[in-house]
Amino acid sequence: MLGSSAHIATWLIAVLAVAGVISRPWQLPEALWAVLGAAALVLGSLITLADAGKAVAKGTDVYLFLTGMMLLAELARHEGLFDWLAAYAVKHARGSPTKLFGLVYLVGTLVTIFLSNDATAVVLTPAVYAAAKRAGAKPLPYLFICAFIANAASFVLPISNPANLVVYGNHMPSLATWLVEFGLASLLAIGITFAVLRVAVRADLRGDISRDVELPTLSTGGRVAAVGIGVTAVVLLVSSSLDWQLGLPTFLAGVGATLVVMIMSRLSPLVIMKDISWSVLPLVAALFVLVEAVQGTGAFGPLIAALPASVAAAPHATALGAGVLVALLCNLMNNLPLGLIAGTVATGAQLPTHVTAALLIGVDLGPNLSVTGSLATILWLVALRRDGQDVSAWKFLTLGCLVMPPALLAALASFVWMTGH
Repeated sequence: MLGSSAHIATWLIAVLAVAGVISRPWQLPEALWAVLGAAALVLGSLITLADAGKAVAKGTDVYLFLTGMMLLAELARHEGLFDWLAAYAVKHARGSPTKLFGLVYLVGTLVTIFLSNDATAVVLTPAVYAAAKRAGAKPLPYLFICAFIANAASFVLPISNPANLVVYGNHMPSLATWLVEFGLASLLAIGITFAVLRVAVRADLRGDISRDVELPTLSTGGRVAAVGIGVTAVVLLVSSSLDWQLGLPTFLAGVGATLVVMIMSRLSPLVIMKDISWSVLPLVAALFVLVEAVQGTGAFGPLIAALPASVAAAPHATALGAGVLVALLCNLMNNLPLGLIAGTVATGAQLPTHVTAALLIGVDLGPNLSVTGSLATILWLVALRRDGQDVSAWKFLTLGCLVMPPALLAALASFVWMTGH
């Protein structure tokens, strides 16, 4: 009975902590609720301090990856690279809101692929808003791009989403294998998301926008930041092809690029570091603890035991069903903790690679349904509010119901079809 009560308490604390992360009561930071939940589990002896420490240590590669990416993203923002890219898109739209839509979508796709979905949500969103305002265009259609492409393009490469590292852990596929497995599914997700979103916001893309937009001068620091991002992309592609973990190379690349720019500009690194959302790191660490505690209740046992038989009986149907289920669940509990759970189940059940890959597609693409689906979307909302914009959960859900399902089903179906041939 004691064990049962402890298990109930563990689940209750975990659910409340995740709910706090998603809803942010009293506008308190997301990280606070996750850390309070983890602390409550330790103080209530529902997980030992040693096990909590081991859970936190499991995320070392993710912390290094996030730190490196946040440094690169903030460096690019500080040096005006994203503002330059957004203004470049406006200038080359030549007065056409439809062309601007396509160009912003392209920029968002590239930023997501090579800098991660969080960079698109946090850094590109304000730049796109500023560019749309300068062009005299309605900002919302272009801002929606930042939210939806941040998830739709987040499994092109392993580096495109921290959730990818969480799902696969130490079993990340090589780059060649990744591109073969996810290449077609990624193209479909990006293409269908663009097409459906473009049709959904067509009423706001009528008329003309300003042609007279001044292209800001890209500073030397901005050019160095661009080169740093390019070098980082190459380093990460090489690391992935060699089956190395991605955290340390990303961290070193971010630190290196920041130091070069700071030395050239004779500025303190604190100028960059002070504006980074460091709370993301304790948030992720606390989520590792929450998932470890929930796993300790044995709740995943029946699922882990049942999955191998299901895979053996209907491998492709199981993959398709698992991907859809995970995609929907992401919107109830956020894709980062769900990615941790999916990775735990995949490892425990020794799932074949195609089922694990379907789980990852669900984890990455499912959050396009609602504002609660991913950390990137939550950060996107925060960025909007800073600029005086607001998107209700209902408005996002209405659009998400149009955008997410066809992209998800096409991506999963193509993947299942490829693995069946």
